[in-house]
Amino acid sequence: MNTTTSIEDLTLLPGEPLPMGATLCAEGVNIAVFASRAEKVELCIFDSTGTNELARLPMPGHSAGVWHALVPSPYGRVGMVYGFRVYGVYLPAEGLRHNPNKLLLDPYARVLKGQLQWHEAVYGYAGEEAADAINLLDSAPYVPKSKVISSQFEWGNDRPPAIPWRNTVLYELHVKGFTQLHPHVPAEYRGKYLGLADPKVCHYLKRLGITAVELLPVHAFISEEFLSSKKLRNYWGYNTLAWFAPANEYAIVDPVSEFKTMVRALHEAGIEVILDVVFNHSAEGNESGPTLSLRGFDNHAYYSLQSETPRYYLNRSGCGNTIAAHHPATQQLIIDCLKYWVEEMHVDGFRFDLAAVLGRDAAGFHREATFFQMLAMEPALRYTKLIAEPWDIGPDGYQLGHFPRGWSEWNDLYRDTMRSFWRGNPGALGAFAERFAGSSDLFRGSGRSPTASINFITSHDGFTLKDLVSYNDKHNEANLEENRDGNNHNLSWNCGIEGETDDITVIKLRSQQLRNLLATLLCSQGVPMLCAGDELGRTQLGNNNAYCQDNELNWIDWTLLERNVESLNFVRHLLHLRRQAPGLHRDTFLKGARGPDREHKDVSWRHPAGHELDAGDWHDNNAQAIGVLIGHAFDDMHGESQGHLLLLFNAGNAAISFALPLPQRSVEWRLALDTAVDGILKDPPIINDHYQVEAHSMVLLTDGLHERRIQPRS
Repeated sequence: MNTTTSIEDLTLLPGEPLPMGATLCAEGVNIAVFASRAEKVELCIFDSTGTNELARLPMPGHSAGVWHALVPSPYGRVGMVYGFRVYGVYLPAEGLRHNPNKLLLDPYARVLKGQLQWHEAVYGYAGEEAADAINLLDSAPYVPKSKVISSQFEWGNDRPPAIPWRNTVLYELHVKGFTQLHPHVPAEYRGKYLGLADPKVCHYLKRLGITAVELLPVHAFISEEFLSSKKLRNYWGYNTLAWFAPANEYAIVDPVSEFKTMVRALHEAGIEVILDVVFNHSAEGNESGPTLSLRGFDNHAYYSLQSETPRYYLNRSGCGNTIAAHHPATQQLIIDCLKYWVEEMHVDGFRFDLAAVLGRDAAGFHREATFFQMLAMEPALRYTKLIAEPWDIGPDGYQLGHFPRGWSEWNDLYRDTMRSFWRGNPGALGAFAERFAGSSDLFRGSGRSPTASINFITSHDGFTLKDLVSYNDKHNEANLEENRDGNNHNLSWNCGIEGETDDITVIKLRSQQLRNLLATLLCSQGVPMLCAGDELGRTQLGNNNAYCQDNELNWIDWTLLERNVESLNFVRHLLHLRRQAPGLHRDTFLKGARGPDREHKDVSWRHPAGHELDAGDWHDNNAQAIGVLIGHAFDDMHGESQGHLLLLFNAGNAAISFALPLPQRSVEWRLALDTAVDGILKDPPIINDHYQVEAHSMVLLTDGLHERRIQPRS
């Protein structure tokens, strides 16, 4: 801060109500915050360390609930550290929680200075919350502050990769966990944004066949007090404090420029960046939580309160509070945030955690909700990928298939169906076919395509893929909740022994099941999502809720790269095949209709005896085998569809001989993949009229016209 003029001489000018937050301008810094019920708002300016409060200045401008001021130069400049104190009625029983003793973080803060320290001063109330006694302790020494930054960055020729949805392969990863143990990333970059920007990391993702990374939350977040008291941390990051600010934990010096460097490097590799964003709740928790930002500005505007007892919060997130996405001020805050991350930070899309919150008003959830309409009308977001986690814990919380056009959705029915099928559950045949073909029952009726379905077997939440075939039960003791946390309904199968084993038969079966699940995922219609490390056989030792484990349990062990190279190559091979066969990633649903050649339908479902499944076959609860013949799977040099793929699935305990349909133009079938075989077939053999599919295995055949195109690359 310039010290040639005393800060006591500083006078704020009225400034402008837009844009919101802190904005550099020729005259200094314009500041604007929304606090519609406030009686006064003070801007507090701190020294560069964020320790000493230099000034408290009333904001002179007030327009339609927005308080605004201009901080003239030399005080208003890059590096200014600031916060707010909001004066007004403190009456929790009416949902009013103004307390000027609590320093508030700018909801539009681009960078945070300092960290939260859990202290009694960060709470707005004294004693018991229900006693309505106001807490007079000053929270400033214990809370992070906002910092003014410059947006300057050398983007060069950065352009969005703009991968079509039909060609997209998502890869969900954690910024820290992916590189924390990476031996070829410089030590100072491990676990950081710059670690993901490392050329070796980008090369790994590119060679694997990934087109987009879906990053677990990178918005500034805090660990809950109950975790801190146990010396645990919120590792996943689903406890957001500031939506505009990249988390300092993943930066070395400058989180904004280092995040941008990461995005630029991934774009150079042709990889899109999708952010997992948490607009359903905030880190302030329920009525007993701290007052850090939104609660102190305008509790009624930013949170959904219980109508009869507004002291209490609606808790449709399971995290204590629910963001009031139906309120205009909150809607604008979220839209502004999304625009910032697209326009300024160059990200390519968003995955919305518990997204049903965003489509709900007093009448419940609906796809025509105001927020969805605002999002659709925003030009800056027109080509942004939008992914919903289509549920929350509200009374109408499960909304899979009900989001607007232009959105894709995490499809948990796909996950559960494929897990059920491969663990041998009876009666799964019809559901398997529906999910494998893109879930038309969920998306066709609203005019959407198979790419609306984000298919996944595993994600950050739950077992890893290896654990899915190694544990029947969760083992979450490390979370210090006596194994009560986490889902009990995992649809997993340990293949005969719980946990780690040296039994060769069990190990072989588990490897086979891994290949089955991966091959099914990557050959299904829709958009596949892999969870980082599953291609390497990563384990969490049976922990299916490792949200608080910031340690080797979550960090990817890169020594697996050498030990499980066959598994890695298997995934590369599958993704290469997927790219080469447009019939595996269509823009339209399979119809079971014949093409111009009249030979085979675009899809037909085959009985092991050779005929198409009839009604009796579909309703056979004991059936655990099915064939899928996909017609017109490849494009020739003229863009015309030709060639066929035949997929044979056997989830049963005994081998089954499949009668093969006649291939196209009498060309032989060639074996491209057999999950019962450990390794990739280098020279696909010709298959005649039958093929024996071993127990718990999957086979892929091509019609012979395209075997060169599907061979794995070195």
